[in-house]
Amino acid sequence: MPTAVRSHAKINLGLGIGAPRPDGFHALVTVYQTLELYDAVTVTARLAPETKLRLTSNDRRVPTDARNTAWKMISLVLENLGMTAAVEIHIEKRLPVQGGLGAGSANAAAALVGLEAELGFTGHRASQSAGRLAANWPAQRLEIAAQVGSDVPLFLIGGTVLGLDRGQEVYPLPDIEPLWCVVATPAVGVSTPQAFRDWDALCAAEGLTAEAGADKLNELSRAYASAFAGAIPGARQGAGSSGVVSVGDDLAGPQESALVRTGITSWIENDFERVVFAQHPSLGEIKRLLAASGTPEAALHASLSGSGSALFGLYLTRGAAEAARERLQAAGVESLLTRTLPRPAYWGEMLLP
Repeated sequence: MPTAVRSHAKINLGLGIGAPRPDGFHALVTVYQTLELYDAVTVTARLAPETKLRLTSNDRRVPTDARNTAWKMISLVLENLGMTAAVEIHIEKRLPVQGGLGAGSANAAAALVGLEAELGFTGHRASQSAGRLAANWPAQRLEIAAQVGSDVPLFLIGGTVLGLDRGQEVYPLPDIEPLWCVVATPAVGVSTPQAFRDWDALCAAEGLTAEAGADKLNELSRAYASAFAGAIPGARQGAGSSGVVSVGDDLAGPQESALVRTGITSWIENDFERVVFAQHPSLGEIKRLLAASGTPEAALHASLSGSGSALFGLYLTRGAAEAARERLQAAGVESLLTRTLPRPAYWGEMLLP
């Protein structure tokens, strides 16, 4: 029986980047946040004498071979567990491809969840049919996910997540209260490698060394952990028919988000904006439209997600979010309306009926 899994998107609420390291990588500190938006990943698997993988998608841009993150995940998991299986994966794309929303990474995590369900094991237990799993499988699956991609481990936690090192070292943070989110999906393409090269040039020009960058990121990680520890949901909430806890369509009376109350929104930022906006000024204008600073419909927080090109705005009411979409539409920019997804809802709705 095939297992269908929701493969949710993410945004980066904040992203701090260090200077280039001797190994060529960049240390970073980020706060990931999962969204209700999702692709659908369907997995069919059975134990077999040898491993055979087949991957299909409704989107021609999605690789259907070993280049695909879901393919890589399944291959590594089976190899690490000493198992062989016949596996079919279908990815129904609904999220933008290469848009800074982590869609490919989420597909990999969803494929793992589907494989676990199909072969009868999870991160906590194993059935005889799945063979003997190591006692440290929950940690092992995170290590395997990090081999597939730096953004993959966050999707094995969900909700609000602190990411360190290259983003693959992840820690659950207290969930922020569910907020309305508008994701702008401009036609502009942003090259992540070029964004890092531009960042390296900026670091050289400003004299940011690897040591100074490490100090900056250590301080930022402590600030994030402290701030989000105080982000206790303060807005009035209720459970919708989907089971996702959400803010009301338009709440009457004074309301304040925990993000604002703790002061996070006054300093949280994405370092990539410093170089990406210089190369793509239109993205800076889209952020301005999302933010609507100084108006009654202002965003609680607006930012580039990852290196882009997606941007997002967070809003307390649906009315403010819809107003943001109207501003974007008038400027010819497409957008998606969604909500932030806390950890319990993320896992509670992972499997599709």
